[in-house]
Amino acid sequence: MENLLEVQHLVKYFPISAGGFFRRRYKSCQAVDDISFTVPKGSCFGLAGESGSGKSTLAKLLLLLEQATRGSILFEGRDVRHFRSRSDLLWYRSRLQTVFQDAGSSLSPRMRIQDIVSEPLEVHNQKQLSLSQIHARAEEVLHDVGLGANILTRYPHELSGGQKQRVAIARAIILEPAMVILDEPVSALDVSVRAQILNLLADLQEKHNLTYLIIAHDLAVLQQITTRIAVMYLGQIVEIGNTPAVFSQPTHPYTQALLAAMPVPDPRHIKRVSALSGEIGNPIDPPPGCRFHPRCPQAGAECKTRLPVLYEVSPGHEVACSLTEAGQWKS
Repeated sequence: MENLLEVQHLVKYFPISAGGFFRRRYKSCQAVDDISFTVPKGSCFGLAGESGSGKSTLAKLLLLLEQATRGSILFEGRDVRHFRSRSDLLWYRSRLQTVFQDAGSSLSPRMRIQDIVSEPLEVHNQKQLSLSQIHARAEEVLHDVGLGANILTRYPHELSGGQKQRVAIARAIILEPAMVILDEPVSALDVSVRAQILNLLADLQEKHNLTYLIIAHDLAVLQQITTRIAVMYLGQIVEIGNTPAVFSQPTHPYTQALLAAMPVPDPRHIKRVSALSGEIGNPIDPPPGCRFHPRCPQAGAECKTRLPVLYEVSPGHEVACSLTEAGQWKS
């Protein structure tokens, strides 16, 4: 399949003040550290990991809300990191849209739903459509996400959480983008509404030929909707592969721990692996060697001094762990 997005050796370090009186000293917060992956057209790519693993920072880099320290972001063959002109940025932001984690906060409380959904089309319209045509398109997109014309004149505070999320999705797809980034699309919703939103996303992907990049803590969500998944820990990808392979044969100890912590709707089920101890490391001062070794129950002596790199353990399935049979070290 042709790749829509290619991320190559992407790095983002934030300078953090470390004191100093006459001369200010700085340290680096290593939020994203040498990330590489591809997203084929029409697929659904998932990012998993704890809070602080770098998932949201990675999304901001893709959206050009943050400037990468180094690396490349190729979208439809173009390196978007070098975009400077207004025309290039407008093109990119019409092709890549996002649905933020808190839909309620991302919708302006002073605007009616019709204006919220229409706004992206008005910005990118360049006088090609009349105002009535733009509003007609907004009504059409709202119908696609399961909302009727009766909400067009309402304000966000008059809608339920599920309706706000549908409005946010409608706003993201009104420009007919090639790709949508969804940050925790169902985390703030009731369990009864989550399945409806996930089914809606699947239907919209098929209807509009969309490509998704989904960030989620809930592995059950990623298992249901994604075709490929990457597990991040402390700014790095520790395991990446096709979703069925990662869930059926998790190889990295961190992935195994995450899957073991997933709740199972069976009162007779007994967890075989205990939850991880400790907290995720400090990105300002990450541990030497494998960044997971302070919490890994299987860590050896070399894990504390040498950094493992991603290595293919089966076709399309890569793991960064020395414990695998073909584990590799970074020189």
